Amino acid sequence: MERVKCLIIGSGPAGFTAAIYASRANLNPVLYEGPQSGGQLITTTVVENFPGYPQGVSGYDMMEDMRAQAARFGAQIRMGIVNAVDFGSAPYTVTIDDGTQLQADTVIISTGATAKYLGLEDEKKYAGRGVSACATCDGFFFRKKVVAVVGGGDTACEEAAYLSTLAEKVYLIVRKTYLRASDIMQKRVLDNPKIEVLFSHNAEGLTGENKVQGVKLVKDLGLPTEEHYERPIDGFFLAIGHKPNSDVFKQWIETDENGYIKTIDGTPRTNIPGVYAAGDVADPTYRQAICAAASGCKAAIEAERYLNK
Repeated sequence: MERVKCLIIGSGPAGFTAAIYASRANLNPVLYEGPQSGGQLITTTVVENFPGYPQGVSGYDMMEDMRAQAARFGAQIRMGIVNAVDFGSAPYTVTIDDGTQLQADTVIISTGATAKYLGLEDEKKYAGRGVSACATCDGFFFRKKVVAVVGGGDTACEEAAYLSTLAEKVYLIVRKTYLRASDIMQKRVLDNPKIEVLFSHNAEGLTGENKVQGVKLVKDLGLPTEEHYERPIDGFFLAIGHKPNSDVFKQWIETDENGYIKTIDGTPRTNIPGVYAAGDVADPTYRQAICAAASGCKAAIEAERYLNK
């Protein structure tokens, strides 16, 4: 069985940054990319808020840059998905989907979180062309335009409020007759003249030539008053939550009620010594590439210190 000093699981900004730092610390890291090399960012058309790219950069190109930088310093980057772990005692045993097993002295979990979608075929059709699951990432591209946000909780209200500072008009599509958000967030949305809340509404499709140009709505679904109509929009934002990719670790690693990995005292440390969590899998709050990269750096430094002890 192969023995490695540092095993990194996941290949987004957190994983690749951890690989850069671990390589430069002579930990000879092995990184398994997971189902999608580069993580969520690989599908982002343009990234304008990551330092070092003054003209912006495609998510694909940025992740290829990070991947090449990690490889340059000696990280072994491999294809494969981790489908089992044993964190019962060190060194820790990790099983890859092709049956390969490794023993790792330290493990950095950077498997990310997957945005929840409605399941509409149009969401895939217009991905990167008006459909987004991150207002902070993509709202800038919709300045003085009309956008819709789907959701009724705090996240949806926060995203609608944020987008209202950029867009000309924001529709908040809420399937219930009320908002689930906290009172202060409800007030912020309902008092905002640029936000129109569409209660008892469901989105059932999107329209447009090469980009989103409209949303198909149904009001009072299943009731005698059911009504179908369309509103013109330029952007369609999902704010119905994320699912952290932590299931395979839950037998060993402590998570919160939503599945995000719990870390100790603001560090990347988990409840298992030598096992660290970085990026969106441990971040229910910010979910930004720059934050993920920073946590990957911290995780690699923690791994190095742990091994030196």
